[in-house]
Amino acid sequence: MKFLSRAALTAVCGLAVAAATLGVASAADYTLNINTALTTNDPLYKGLEDLQKNVEARSGGKLAIRLFPGSQLGKDEDVLEQARAGAGNAVVVDGGRLAVYVKDFGVLSGPYLASGYDGIRKVVTSPLLDEMAKKLHDGAQLQVLSFNWWQGERHLLTNKPITVPADLSGVRMRTPGAPVWTETVKAMGATPAPMAWADVYSALQTQVIDAVEAQDPAAYGSRLYEVTKYLTKTGHFNLITGLVTSAAWFDALPPDLQTILKEESLKSGDVASHGTEAAIADIEAKMKAAGMTINEIDTKPFKDATAGVYEKLGYTDLKKQVDAILAQ
Repeated sequence: MKFLSRAALTAVCGLAVAAATLGVASAADYTLNINTALTTNDPLYKGLEDLQKNVEARSGGKLAIRLFPGSQLGKDEDVLEQARAGAGNAVVVDGGRLAVYVKDFGVLSGPYLASGYDGIRKVVTSPLLDEMAKKLHDGAQLQVLSFNWWQGERHLLTNKPITVPADLSGVRMRTPGAPVWTETVKAMGATPAPMAWADVYSALQTQVIDAVEAQDPAAYGSRLYEVTKYLTKTGHFNLITGLVTSAAWFDALPPDLQTILKEESLKSGDVASHGTEAAIADIEAKMKAAGMTINEIDTKPFKDATAGVYEKLGYTDLKKQVDAILAQ
């Protein structure tokens, strides 16, 4: 009962924020509120705008999408609970956070899983992902719309040069709180410091943390080049995320709107991901112009250091399945 009460509370809070932000009720028959921690200048957000436009056009205005950047509806974890309680809310979320509900999802956030978007897309459009999504729907009341929203490879942002894992000893590094993230950061040599993304800039500024690991678009959008000096291109995580909503809300949609929403989510995920690919070089050039030093390093020591994470978290067999898909 305590858990249900918390879920109901987060749902009410999320809907209240949405109503206050929108100011007026939607004229559409159905409305989906999409929350993301990203800023409006992130390439992935452009994909969400593409989704919003195409869904409303293809549905003849029956299904409207409202976008909430900057985590306006709350933290990812809270929005997921709102969705589990039946709210028409969705969030752009990584597999590590979904592993709380279905452990298998955590493998998608594992270290050095795949190379670039083309590699990871094979996995997230495979029957393996379909199996995970069904478990999430049936067991956690969450619906995957698509899981091909690639945000780039994640690197280290620090105030001292990093070349090998030993250089991270004693460094307090922000990372999401899911086990696959924290165990990877530990394996790399740093001390994980989970916190909300919105708090990272001030935490670096006040030296509550020493470093952060992040993908280029998010680092640039949050101006982290102002509070860190070095970007070390470890590429330790290939950040693939999915658009996840309420299973109850989705199941209540007419079948034609379900089809439209899933098909357009997949198409817009590709738009967002290719936009990210195209933007990375320019983003790094801008951060370098702002005074950040960007270092290319030999990533083998980091790959070796993190190789045991999959076994430690019980993903050995699942990792073999992923490797087989990537080899096709």
